[in-house]
Amino acid sequence: MGEGAQTRTVDRSQGGDAGGRRAWGLGSRGLFRRVVIGVPFLWLAGLFLVPFLIVVKISLSQTAVAMPPYLPTFGDPSTWWSALTQFSLDNYVWISSDDLYFNAYTLSLAIAAASTVLTLLIAYPLAYGMAKAPPAWRTTLVMLVILPFWTSFLIRVYAWIAILKPEGLLNQLLISIGLISEPLVILNTPTAIFIGIVYSYLPFMTLPIYASLERMDHSLTEAAADLGSPPLKSFWTITFPLSLPGVIAGCFLVFIPAAGEFVIPDLLGGSRTLMIGKTVWLEFFTNRDWPVASAVAVVLVAILVVPIVIFQRQQARIG
Repeated sequence: MGEGAQTRTVDRSQGGDAGGRRAWGLGSRGLFRRVVIGVPFLWLAGLFLVPFLIVVKISLSQTAVAMPPYLPTFGDPSTWWSALTQFSLDNYVWISSDDLYFNAYTLSLAIAAASTVLTLLIAYPLAYGMAKAPPAWRTTLVMLVILPFWTSFLIRVYAWIAILKPEGLLNQLLISIGLISEPLVILNTPTAIFIGIVYSYLPFMTLPIYASLERMDHSLTEAAADLGSPPLKSFWTITFPLSLPGVIAGCFLVFIPAAGEFVIPDLLGGSRTLMIGKTVWLEFFTNRDWPVASAVAVVLVAILVVPIVIFQRQQARIG
């Protein structure tokens, strides 16, 4: 009896040690999981949330001839409460009552939406062809799609000025082959803006769609063909629905930066096309009205982010 009790005692002690090691291991994995998940959130908080809160704070301030050019500022901790009482929504009331900002918002959203549709119409066949290409060629095709990123964005936009101007390469080509008799006016028009945006953001639409199509189970279309389904019907009932996640992701990746685009409308669209990005730039650097510029930026973020959040919540409910 004594030896059995002693054996059971040793077994329980060893089991307790093993259980402790297992609990410690689980705790370590849990801590590691929290760290892995927390690092991206810290990154977003430091590089997005904190700067955005600073912009919101400036948008609630008042313009001042000072450095920085707004009041109040939070220098002395003893004056923080009085500074908080000086915040107001006057800048938001101002931009809501001025047609300039409303027209800039509507023009930006319209150009971004039209550019997104045009980009999708070009990118989908391109991505479909890449997904249908032999596996040995797919890596090369992906490299060709992202090849423009190896050159500066500003240089690529300037290159389009040389192509689209009246004496540029495009007009010279069209005249030389006899399609036109005099140069076309393309530069400093909305057409030039569409060309610049579609060209610049085409990879952002192509790659997500290609990723969805490349992962698709092609046996589904083969089975549909065996059952007598025409290729076009198989595409709309099988291929396109399965590629919708890539289409949606690509549309977001194009529409969001296109709505706030500044370089392309400024260089290719001229001064007559006043999109919201140019409006923010003018308020910051020409008028030096940082509070109004910040309010314009905050409203643009709300216009772009709120629908995306609503869409994601609806998708989560459906899923």
